Amino acid sequence: MNTLFLIPSILLLLLLTPFSVSFSPTDNFLLSCGSHNNVSLFNRVFTGDSTNPSSNFLSSGDSVSLAYQKPPQNLPTLYHTARVFSRGGSYRFNMKKNGTHFVRFHFSPFKAQSFDLKSANFSVFVNGASVLSNFQPPNDVLLKEFILNIESNILEILFRPVADSGFAFVNALEVFTAPVDFIIDFGARAVGPSGVEEYRNLSSMVLETVHRINVGGLKITPFNDTLWRTWIPDEDYLVFKGAAKPAVSTHIPNYQKGGATREIAPENVYMTAQQMNRENSSLASRFNITWNFPVSPGGVPHLVRLHFCDIVSPALNLLYFDVYINGYIAYKDLDLSALTIHTLASPVYVDFVTNSDDSGFVQVSVGPSELSSSIRMNAILNGAEIMEMLNDVRTKVVHRRKNLWVLVGSVVGGIAVFFLVVTAFLLGTKCRNKKPKQRTLESVGWTPLSMFGGSSLSRSSEPGSHGLLGLKIPFAEIKSATNNFDRNLIIGSGGFGMVYKGVFRDNTKVAVKRGMPGSRQGLPEFQTEITVLSKIRHRHLVSLVGFCEENSEMILVYEYVEKGPLKKHLYGSSRQTPLSWKQRLEICIGAARGLHYLHTGFAQGIIHRDIKSTNILLDEDYVAKVADFGLSRSGPCIDETHVSTNVKGSFGYLDPEYYRRQQLTDKSDVYSFGVVLFEVLCGRPAVDPQLAREQVNLAEWALEWLKKGMLDKIVDPHLVGQIQQESLKKFCETAEKCLSEYGVDRPAMGDVLWNLEHALQLQESGQQREPHANSSASEAASLTSTVIPGNPSTNTGAERDYDNFSSDVSTSQVFSQLMNNEGR
Repeated sequence: MNTLFLIPSILLLLLLTPFSVSFSPTDNFLLSCGSHNNVSLFNRVFTGDSTNPSSNFLSSGDSVSLAYQKPPQNLPTLYHTARVFSRGGSYRFNMKKNGTHFVRFHFSPFKAQSFDLKSANFSVFVNGASVLSNFQPPNDVLLKEFILNIESNILEILFRPVADSGFAFVNALEVFTAPVDFIIDFGARAVGPSGVEEYRNLSSMVLETVHRINVGGLKITPFNDTLWRTWIPDEDYLVFKGAAKPAVSTHIPNYQKGGATREIAPENVYMTAQQMNRENSSLASRFNITWNFPVSPGGVPHLVRLHFCDIVSPALNLLYFDVYINGYIAYKDLDLSALTIHTLASPVYVDFVTNSDDSGFVQVSVGPSELSSSIRMNAILNGAEIMEMLNDVRTKVVHRRKNLWVLVGSVVGGIAVFFLVVTAFLLGTKCRNKKPKQRTLESVGWTPLSMFGGSSLSRSSEPGSHGLLGLKIPFAEIKSATNNFDRNLIIGSGGFGMVYKGVFRDNTKVAVKRGMPGSRQGLPEFQTEITVLSKIRHRHLVSLVGFCEENSEMILVYEYVEKGPLKKHLYGSSRQTPLSWKQRLEICIGAARGLHYLHTGFAQGIIHRDIKSTNILLDEDYVAKVADFGLSRSGPCIDETHVSTNVKGSFGYLDPEYYRRQQLTDKSDVYSFGVVLFEVLCGRPAVDPQLAREQVNLAEWALEWLKKGMLDKIVDPHLVGQIQQESLKKFCETAEKCLSEYGVDRPAMGDVLWNLEHALQLQESGQQREPHANSSASEAASLTSTVIPGNPSTNTGAERDYDNFSSDVSTSQVFSQLMNNEGR
C-alpha cells in the first residue's frame, strides 16, 4: 500500500492540531529512580527518588542507585539512572482516590559498577497482584503499562529477584489516576464460538497494554495525548495491505457527551482511519480489512478496544459494516450514527473480550454489512488497543474447582435426582388441577392485549392508573419468550442493543428491546420510554407491555407491530405492493391522531421530538402507530411558550427554528410530520445525498415544485392516475403549512388532522366539503374533480432505486430506532 501521497497531509494535520491539554489526575506520582535530581520527559517532571530521603517513596529492601557513565546522546535523561534491588524492595504511595489507575514501569538496561542490567531477572507485584513474572529486560528502552483498580489507601510496588544471586531494577515509575469511566464494568462484548455475550466486572481486571495502534495514521507521541500514551501506525499489522486505503480528516472530531473523550483517545486517532480500498480491481466486490496483532498464545483473555469515527461519509446513516474478532462476528450491522448523538464524525469506542488462539494472535477484521448499499459499501477502523487480562478469574475458577465439582457431583448426584423426580411429580399433579384463566384489557380507544390473570403482565385498564410495579416483567419470563434471547429471533439492532421477537405463554407476540448494560446513551431513553408509555394508551401509539431492570438489564417489551415501519412501504428494497393513495391518507390520519393525543391528552402535553417515517409503524391492517418515545419531553407549562432544551432529532426532519433557538414546542413535531407527508406523497427519503444538490433535502425540493404549481412533478409514480386533484391540493397545502419556517405559522396537530380527513373525503367522494375555519371560501370553490394525469418521466427522484442506500433490515421489523439502525 503506497501511502507516500498521504504523508504531507498527515504531517500538516499534526502541525495544525494543537498540543493536548494535559489531564490532571488526582493521584500523580512520577519518579526518576536512582536519581538525585528532577528530570523532565515530554513536559512532565519526574522527581528523583533520592532527592529528599526523608520524603522518598522507598520503603524497604536493600537497594542502590546507579548512574550511566557515558550514555548515548539521544537517550533521554530519565534513562541515565536506575534503582537496583539486590534482595527485593518496594515503593509505597499514599493514595488520595480509589479506583482505576495507570501504573507504568520504564526500563533501559546499561552497565554500571558491578551490575549489568541486561542480566536482571525479577518479578513485580502491585498490591500483591503479579504484573511481571520472571521478567528479563530487552536491550533497548521499554515501557510496561498496567491499568488496574486500586481499592486501598496505600499502593505498594514490590520488586523481587527470581534467584538469590539475581537482582531487579527500574529506571522510572508512573502512578496516576485514570479518568472517570475509563474502564466500565458493563458493556463489553465477549466474543467466541458461542456468539456474543456480555462481559461484566471489567474494572476488576488487571490489564497490561500490549498494542496501541493509530490506524491509518502516523505515530502519536505523548506530546499529543492527554494521558501521555504512544500510538504506533498499523501498517505492519495489516494482513493484506492492498485491501486498505487510508482516510484523513482535517476537521477536529465532534467529541460529545456519551461518546469517546480525548482521554479515551486523542484527536489525531479519530482524524485518520483505514477504509476499504474499492479501487483495487484484484479484490472481490465484498472483502474485509484484517489486522493480526501478536499476543500471548494459548487462549489468554484479552480486552480489545476499537475506536471509530465516521470521517468517510458525506452524511449520517450511510455507513454500515460488520466487525469480526478472531473470525467470529463481534458486532453485526454496526451503525456509527446510532452510537453517536446524531452527529457526523463523532468518536466512539467499543470494548470486546476474546481469547488468543494457539498461533498467538488476536485478529481484527472489518467488512461491509448486508445492509450496505453497492454504492456506499465501506468499513472503517480508526484505532485499536489490545490489553492482556492478567487476572481473568473466570478461567482460573473453572480449573481450580473442576475436580471439586466432580467429587461433589458423584456424592450427591443420586440424591439430587431423586428429589427432582419427586418435585416434578408433585408440580405436575398440581398443574393438572389448575387451568389458567385469560382476561382481556379493553378500554375505549385503547389497543386490547390478552393476558393471563395474575401474570406479571397484568395491568389496570383505566387511564392514568398504570403503576410501574404492574409493568415489571421477570427476567425469566422474557428469557422464555425469546428462547433465551435466541439470535435467530433478532429483528433489529442499534445503539441501545438488540431487538427480539418474543411470544409469551398466552401466545401474545411482543417486541423485546434489550439494552446493552452500561450503555451510556441508553439509560435516559430507557427511563423516558417507561415514564411516557406507562401514562398513555391509544390505538395509534405503540403500547408498552412492560419492562425489566433485573441484574442491571434494561429491557422494554412492546406490542408486536406486524408490518413494521411506514418507510419500508414507501421506498427501498423491502417495499412490496405499493400503498394506494387512500391507504397513505389513512395512515397519515392515524399518525396525526396519535400525535394530537400526545400534544393535548395531558395538562402539559408530550412532545415526541423524533417524528419520521421509521417511527410510524403499521399493524396487520395498516393501522398507523407512532413509536419510539426515547427522546420525548413534556411540553411547556400553561404560562410558558416553549421548553428550552438541547437539540435532538433526525436530519431532514429537524425543525429549523428549534435547531436555531433550542426552544422546543409541539410545533416542532408538526414540522417533522410535514416532512413525513411529503415522504408519503413522493415515495423518497427525507435526505438523499446521492441526488443533485437541489434535490438532496426532500422538504426544500418539494416546496420548490409546490411554489411552481407543478405538483405532478413530485408525486410517486405508483400513484399516477390515482389521486383526485382536490385531494392532492389539500394534502400539499397541509404539508406546506407544516413546514413553515416559524412555529407560530404552523397549524396545530388538530388542524392537520382535520385537513387530512378533508383530503380523504375529497379523494373518496370527489365532492366539495365544507371548509375548515382555516380554509378560505375561494379555496373551497376552486376544488374540482379531475384525476392527476400520468407523467412518469417528470418524477426526477421517485423512480430511483433506493436499494442503494436503504438501511432497512430484511426480517420482520417492529420499531424503528433499533430495527432500521437509523440513529438519531
